Amino acid sequence: MKKTLTLLAAALLLAGSCNGPSSGEALLLDKDNIPEIVKAMTLEEKCHLVVGGQQKDVLDSTDQILMASTRKLVPGSAGTTYPVERLGIPAIVLADGPAGLRISPTRQNDTASYYCTGFPTGTLLASSWDPGMVEAVGRAMGEEVLEYGVDVLLAPGANLHRNPLCGRNFEYYSEDPLLSGT
Repeated sequence: MKKTLTLLAAALLLAGSCNGPSSGEALLLDKDNIPEIVKAMTLEEKCHLVVGGQQKDVLDSTDQILMASTRKLVPGSAGTTYPVERLGIPAIVLADGPAGLRISPTRQNDTASYYCTGFPTGTLLASSWDPGMVEAVGRAMGEEVLEYGVDVLLAPGANLHRNPLCGRNFEYYSEDPLLSGT
């Protein structure tokens, strides 16, 4: 009987050690395990990741917390996605910027000013017919975005000027598809 109990205990210990990661071990985001991360996400987490925060007409207490954290991450940014901390997915900061990064130049409890470069609009850049210059502006804008801690710049706009009354036509390169594609 003693041998049976010893063998049973050993078998149980071995069986327990053969399992994959225990529920205590978190599956963390890595470029090699993205499919597993997506499978591990709940439907609510997937929706929050896509929608993000700051939808003022549908705010709940979670959104209020997210808005406060957005202001702390990069004040004046356009928004932040919800983090999924249990899977190692951080909040992603989004900012407007068809003519340069748009964030708040002031911070609470800080006397410094955080100004961003104003770049020519897409239409003006495209009218130069100089892809090298447009690339240089894009690189400079990208460096500034990284320096301020923004993850996604909501620019440039890609659209045709179908309606001359559109208030966002200045964001697009051109009404000419050839020029926009150059």
